[in-house]
Order: sequence, then structure tokens, then C-alpha cells
Amino acid sequence: MRYSRLLTQTLREVPADADAISHRLALRAGLIRPLAAGIFSFLPLGLRVKQKIEQILREEMERADCFEISMPVVQPAEIWRESGRWDDVGHEMVRMKDRGDRDMCLAMTHEEAVTDLARHIAHSYRQLPLSAFQIQTKFRDEPRSRGGLIRVREFTMKDGYSFHIDQGSLDAYYPRMYEAYQRIFERAGLGEQVIVVESDPGMMGGTEAHEFMYLNAGGEDTLLLCDRCGYNANRQVATHRREAIKAESAKPLEKVATPNCKTIEDVASFLNVPQHETAKAVFFVGTIGGEEKFIFAMVRGDSELNETKLTNAVRAQALRPATDAEIIAVGAVPGYASPMAVTDALVVVDEAIAQGANFVSGANEDGCHCLNVNAGRDFEADVIADLVAVQEGMPCPKCETPLDSTRGIEVGNLFKLGTKYSDSMGATVLDENGKARPLVMGCYGIGVGRLLACIIEAHHDEHGIIWPMSVAPFDVEIVVLTGRKPAGEREAAEKLYGELTAAGLDVLLDDRDERAGVKFNDADLIGIPIRLTIGSRGLSKGQVELKLRHAYDRVDVVLDQVVERVKAEKAKLIHR
Repeated sequence: MRYSRLLTQTLREVPADADAISHRLALRAGLIRPLAAGIFSFLPLGLRVKQKIEQILREEMERADCFEISMPVVQPAEIWRESGRWDDVGHEMVRMKDRGDRDMCLAMTHEEAVTDLARHIAHSYRQLPLSAFQIQTKFRDEPRSRGGLIRVREFTMKDGYSFHIDQGSLDAYYPRMYEAYQRIFERAGLGEQVIVVESDPGMMGGTEAHEFMYLNAGGEDTLLLCDRCGYNANRQVATHRREAIKAESAKPLEKVATPNCKTIEDVASFLNVPQHETAKAVFFVGTIGGEEKFIFAMVRGDSELNETKLTNAVRAQALRPATDAEIIAVGAVPGYASPMAVTDALVVVDEAIAQGANFVSGANEDGCHCLNVNAGRDFEADVIADLVAVQEGMPCPKCETPLDSTRGIEVGNLFKLGTKYSDSMGATVLDENGKARPLVMGCYGIGVGRLLACIIEAHHDEHGIIWPMSVAPFDVEIVVLTGRKPAGEREAAEKLYGELTAAGLDVLLDDRDERAGVKFNDADLIGIPIRLTIGSRGLSKGQVELKLRHAYDRVDVVLDQVVERVKAEKAKLIHR
């Protein structure tokens, strides 16, 4: 391929709205161009990288006996209503009507579509297990696109699905997909920089989920890790070993004045009590069963509330912070709130509040708190659950070692969906006794663009991208330097281009009429692993300069040895 014919453009200046390294370099190297917020066009170099990643995905999926299909991105509402997600999924899903006034949507994911396929194809346990995947464009109307390809609205996803006769079959297949993902990230150049953590199934549902996280300081997710026993979890679902709560008799309720004390810190300081003896109130409005419900949540004053745990505890489709007006409407007072005497509210308390005694809580009166507030005596909890957002230093739930905290970017996920979709959509097969049983499902996703971005995050320097050979847009780039007096540089470059291409190598020939400095800067920016430079000085000696993108050294190679040398360097880089 000739550089002069590419629909692309490199940028010298860093785009002002690009905060992530991968976003800046992808724009500067001419891999992508934005069309709208979170919507990008892939230009030739970026598309070639994307296609290389997709080929790795195809190979490893098929190695796990998971074979490619293609399903529609525009889907009828009926199958989403069957699963219950038409109402559960919020504004992220784009809904529309066709010319027949039928409700349709742009699919964010394909559990419904693949379950519909399975219920028409799989009839007997003898056909199972079955597994299929697709690599397809999806649309999710994210409220906050960020990081270039890391969080977008339109994206390419590898989504795979498996169907089983029972949980045991899914449990046996799950490690095969787990191992396939490990091979994918190893081949893509991330390797040990990706760890696996327990995660929240979220809108996917199911009994168990794992995320493959690329460790990155700029990642959106907080991860809690234990170096001793290997416990790893996304903060959304992380737990900790709770201290034993001493049995204590309930003391008489007592109201005290606490002027200008609206925060836990203020109250604890004013009353001279430790924060763990106070109760923190947090207010939300949740969409539950299609209706909004006021949620009064409580955790100990020394803890932070985990919104994901709260969402799961009340089975909400969405949460939003309550307004002061909504807080007052249920009988509570902002800054001095208590669950005592509130009406028309779902009261959800953390286990420590339910098991402990004699907490300091608001009195639902300006400038006042109550001492010795006890669940069960002074108010009733509708839901008791673990609501604590685990922090670094808290004891590991398995071995009590203080947990470490780091940040990560999700590059893949695995879900044990169980029978969530097959139950609601009637996807059954006959077992060996002729009895209809719901299909047990697994789901396996990798975002292609996000993986591409993480590869850039992991492989770059101050000059640009350094592609791993496995996903590089080209194996080798030929840079032609033409002086004022041509000495056959272009002819030599064309001849070498033909020889390298005939040898099965992907070659980019920089034949542009640009200065040497521009060509070298662009070569470093786009990051092709091997660079060959043809200039008059080298040609006069029958040589070409060879440089590896990740190295500083340059070597001169005799022209008739270039093809074999490049092939040898490529082989070494594949296994680097």
C-alpha cells in the first residue's frame, strides 16, 4: 500500500478534547476521526489494526468451538418485551418505530436475538452444548462518552453465547472461554497487564460474572486486590471481612441539639463520638418495576455507600439522586434526616446498621439529631443488604489481608446467564427423559475498539505508537528519501516493495513528496514495527537502513539480504 493514496492525515498538535493517551495518539496517527460525540470513523491504518484484532478473536473463538454468525442490529421490541428488558433498560437503548408503527430498537447486545435463534434450532439435549459468536457494530447511547475509543456510543463488539442442558455443562465450558480470553490478550500484546476480577452482571443478569481488566491509572473502574490469596474484584461488587459486632442493649432514644451539623464529620466532632457510631443517610429515587420509588439508604458513618450494591439490593432498573423537595415530601429533613416516621419510602440499610445498636442519626428536625437509634425498634428496614463501597486497606473477605486498590479498563467480560433469558422467552430442549428444560446460557464479550485503545495505552513512547507485530497495520514501512538529484531511490524502493510483498509481508511504502523529518516523525507516530529507509547515501553502498520501532539502534543491510532479514525480525517480534 502506498502512503500517498491513503485517506488519512497525521496531526502535529494534540487535540484539546483528548485526555487519554490512546485517544490523542489514535487521532494524531490518523487511525480514527470523530463524526459526533462517541462516534468515530476508522481510517485505513486504524481499520487494519481493528481487522487484525478481529482475526485473533475469530481464531481463538473457533479454537474454543465457538463459531461465527451474524444477527441484526435493528430488532423488534417483542423479543425485548419477552425478556423484560424493554422496560428495564434505560435511555442507553435507542428506540424507534418502523413505517408500520411497530416498536423497534438498535440492539446494544444480542441475548434476546440469540435466544430466539436457539429456541427455534435447539430441540434436544443431544444438540448441546452449542456456542456461537459475532463481531458486529452496536449502539449504546452513553451519557458521557470519554477516552476516544474507551467509552463510545457506536462500537464493534465480539459477543459470544453458549447454550447448555444444565449448570454443570456451563461450568465445564466456562473455563474454555476464560482460557481463550487469556490467549487473546496475550496475542494482542497485553499479557500480564490484564487481570481477571469478579464483577457485577448488571443489565445482563445471571449468577456470576468476571471482567478482564487492563491495569491503567486512567481507567474508569476501581479494583480491589489481595496479594496474599488472589481475591480480585471490581469495587462495584467487592466485599470485605466485617468486624464482629458486640452485642449491646438498646438505650433510650434521646434527641439532642446539633446546630449547623449537617455532615457526619460535623456531628461526630460536635458530639465527640466516633464516626462508626453514626448512621449516614443517602437518598435516591429508583425505577423499580417501571415505577419511581423513593429510597432511604443508610450505612455507618465511617463507610461510603456503593450505588451498584444498592441498585441490586432493590432490583432497580435505574437510580438517580433525590432532590431536596423529594426528601422533604417523605417526611425527612435534608442534613438531619432519619428513617424514623418517613412515609412512602423504601428503607434500605447496611448489615452493620441492622446488626449494630445505638447509632446517632438525624431527628428529622433542623439542628437536631437523635442518640441511640436502633433498627427494629425505632424504624423498620424494608431491605437489609451489604451496601458498603470497599476501600483500600479494608480486610480481604477471604484472608483478612488489607486490600490494595488500583484502576483498570474493562477489555472483556464473561457472564453465567443461567436461565434468565430462556425462562422468559420459552427456550427449552428435551432432556434424556423427554422433559422440557430451559437452556442454560453463558455470554462472552470483548469490545474491539476498546481493546485497540488499550493496546496503544500499553505500547507507546513520547514519539507515538509502538504496535505489537500481531496487530500492527503493516509489518514494515519503507521510507523513501529523495534528494535534489535523484539517484534511483524511488526505483529501488518500488523493487524492494514488490519483493517484500511477494514474500508475504504487509508493506507500507511512504512515497509522499515530503521532507525526511516529516516522514520519520510520521513513521514513529504510526508505529509500524519495522522501518526501512532508502536514501542515496545507502544506495551508493548497496545498502538499506533498518530500524525497529521499539529500539534506538539502526543497522545497514545489504539490498539482496533485506527480505530475509525483515522476515527474521518479524518472526522475533511476533514472539517478543
